Amino acid sequence: MGSVATLEKLLPVLLAFGCGAVLAKRKVVPAEASKAFADYAFLFAVPCYLFGNIYASDLGALFNWRALSGYAATAALAVLLVGLAARARGVREPRGVALRIMAGVQVNTAYFAVPVFITVFGDAAPIFPVLLFQVCVLSLVVISVMELGRADDEVEGGAAGGGTSRPVRLARAVVASLTTPLVLACNAGILLNLLALPVPKVVLDGFAFVGDSASPVALFALGLHLGGLGLDVRGTTREEIALIAFKCLAFPLLAWGVCGGLFGVTGDWLKYLVLIAAMPTPQNLFIFAQRYDVGVDLSAALVIKSSVAALLLLPLWIQWAAA
Repeated sequence: MGSVATLEKLLPVLLAFGCGAVLAKRKVVPAEASKAFADYAFLFAVPCYLFGNIYASDLGALFNWRALSGYAATAALAVLLVGLAARARGVREPRGVALRIMAGVQVNTAYFAVPVFITVFGDAAPIFPVLLFQVCVLSLVVISVMELGRADDEVEGGAAGGGTSRPVRLARAVVASLTTPLVLACNAGILLNLLALPVPKVVLDGFAFVGDSASPVALFALGLHLGGLGLDVRGTTREEIALIAFKCLAFPLLAWGVCGGLFGVTGDWLKYLVLIAAMPTPQNLFIFAQRYDVGVDLSAALVIKSSVAALLLLPLWIQWAAA
């Protein structure tokens, strides 16, 4: 695929994302509206899309265990590298280390990867196994570290004031993570697929109708969000540059080396995994930072700047994938 064809593939992505950013910058549409659009995409449109596509998919082809094992090994190696780098920079607080690991290893699936895959490949189903791995493994590890890393006086103060204990908060956080609409939709699609239970065509058509809006709405919401916050390039710290470079360059290259070189993943699946790894830091990073009051400014900067960096590098990754 040449550069012109690559840009043609990316035009819908740039249009939806760019219009959101411009409209928010000019205050035609308030940046605060991004939350409503994002909630619609995250809580409704993307789950509808994933359910319908997973239900109709060949699960044997979708769950390529060699590919998923390779990606898991890549993520484990990346966790180790980012954790060691954070400790080397003097970050000793477990929550601070966990936040940096999440920034460097987790990817923005719902708001970035899904619309990009729909636009480029016409199908976002390959993202589903990685999404489940993120939610059921990586996110749970981060949540556990965040909850268990809270200061003892916070826990004691909460108990004295009638609040919930640390184990209860941890259990609630884990349950909330596993019962997000994305995960529920994916699991429902798998279950009905395995049981071969028929779903009326009118229902599937309804899911498809809503799911088709997931890509443009998610990108528009992301554009509104970034356009409203602005981009302070001059204030970028060395740590931000290092984490963004790792997320947008080193991590996908690591995925290519580990999955392709060590696990023998080839063809489309290698392209899928490298492109997924090239996606930016997820918006959940900022949500976690706010919830646990750790690295809020750093997380906001990483979400914004990694999204811009990933968007700029996307034509190169897509051209590589099409070669």
